Amino acid sequence: MKKPLLPVLSAVLLIGACSTVSESRLNPFNWFGGSTEETLSVSEVPAAPVERRWLVDQVVSMQIERVPGGAIVRATGLPTEQGYWEADLVAENNAKPQDGTLVFSFRAFPPPTVGPAGTQASREITAAVFLSDQSLANVRTIVVRGAQNQRSSRR
Repeated sequence: MKKPLLPVLSAVLLIGACSTVSESRLNPFNWFGGSTEETLSVSEVPAAPVERRWLVDQVVSMQIERVPGGAIVRATGLPTEQGYWEADLVAENNAKPQDGTLVFSFRAFPPPTVGPAGTQASREITAAVFLSDQSLANVRTIVVRGAQNQRSSRR
């Protein structure tokens, strides 16, 4: 009777201890939390980009998902009207973090003709970029910028 009780009791104690590890900073799934929004003034928006694509108006959401070998940064943007295409997260500063911050601009080509603004759901576009573990080595914060706001996530 004592032999089955000991493994069961050990398993229960180990499973109970997992709840504290799942919320700690040792868990790699918690390295980047949810994103926070910051509004930008006109002076903070980069001027005259070499990139021909436009900044999306707003960055609605941003997630960082841990995957084997790195992380995927995925953002949803909200342009001013329907029809924006070829959306990308374009790394600034040659993809080199400055003071532990890696910054991306959310860019897309505007529609060829002016059309209706449409509903928010019909205007949303999504872009993602993969970052390797090596490129994340010195990164503490990831920022995705739009024309009016930016979202950031910290380790």
